[in-house]
Amino acid sequence: MEKGKLTENLAGKETEKVVLVAVVRDRQEMREAEEFLDELRFLAETAGLQTVATFTQKLPYPDKRTFVGSGKLQEIKEYMADNEVSAAIFDDELSPSQTRNLEKELEIKILDRTRLILDIFAQRATTAYAKTQVELAQLQYLLPRLTGMWTHLERQRGGTGTRGGAGEREIETDRRIIRDRIARLKEQLVKVDRQMATQRSGRGSLVRVALVGYTNVGKSTLMNLLSKSEVFAENKLFATLDTTVRKVVLDNLPFLLSDTVGFIRKLPTQLVESFKSTLDEVREADLLLHVVDISHPNFEDQIAVVNQTLREIGAGDKPVFLIFNKIDAYTYVKKDADDLLPETRENWTLEQLQRSWIARNDGVPCIFISARERVNINKLRKDLYGMVREIHEGRYPFNNYLY
Repeated sequence: MEKGKLTENLAGKETEKVVLVAVVRDRQEMREAEEFLDELRFLAETAGLQTVATFTQKLPYPDKRTFVGSGKLQEIKEYMADNEVSAAIFDDELSPSQTRNLEKELEIKILDRTRLILDIFAQRATTAYAKTQVELAQLQYLLPRLTGMWTHLERQRGGTGTRGGAGEREIETDRRIIRDRIARLKEQLVKVDRQMATQRSGRGSLVRVALVGYTNVGKSTLMNLLSKSEVFAENKLFATLDTTVRKVVLDNLPFLLSDTVGFIRKLPTQLVESFKSTLDEVREADLLLHVVDISHPNFEDQIAVVNQTLREIGAGDKPVFLIFNKIDAYTYVKKDADDLLPETRENWTLEQLQRSWIARNDGVPCIFISARERVNINKLRKDLYGMVREIHEGRYPFNNYLY
């Protein structure tokens, strides 16, 4: 297995077939479970994998031994045998013992949501800094899960006693190798963090604005539109890992705009910890542009996930400008005249939805745009200019020659 690739290159020369598995808790609605599976399917697609089937089981809580019950496990096993499936991906983080038991029962590669996200990050990382962050998260995830899978690690030994005492098990040697590597990676990140902190402090007095939001909501597209740059943008999850900072000038008023990694449900704690320094751009920003995909059927849940993540990283009290993107893709279900059921949000037109959010948004400014079709972009620039100018005037009340 190539170092750093958790899925043993599942997204290799040809598309691999996988099945998705989820447990629906007693108090969980099936709609929510299906949404989670849709997102897991999108993650698999981003990793270059083809989902051929999904399996769900309603349980009070996952089985401690195999996550799902024996009957469902047999059903999955029979399907895999008949359809040349390469792996099973579970929608929750599996314990080390669950992973071992499932691999033994199904005799196939077992991945969980955390492991899949980590592998996508490994595929997407381009800079040395991002690669270091991802490798650290991978090793922290794998350390408690060692079952002899790391025999590929290089053992560059020399001299007496460097191989370990007599009778030392291979897995203990692997653990020591990984712990040493984790320590070195943390030292590297500390050094780079200091350099980045110095860079941020040297940016002068410019107002700093950060784009935040759920993954795949169009942050990079909006970044390109506002900064007239060419940041990589793609209709896949986690298209952007490395923080990008650009100087933007609106009506003679300059400010710094940064684009950072998107958030997602059940974001692995290892990644949150490893990417904390990258998220300093968010914590130190003067204004957050929270981009939302309004065409997503559960965009309100995504807003809640982003707000929770912002609180977790210490940026929950920042001023926010809520930007509802992708209005060109918004659809609604028109109620029939004889439908007597109460109207739901799915039945609202875009105009109704706009009025609702503007009325109930607790003073948080919002705007509805399409970055791809450039709808309402002039108003976005005007509103953003006013917010940045207000921050600048508050910080430098006697330095308003820019206007």
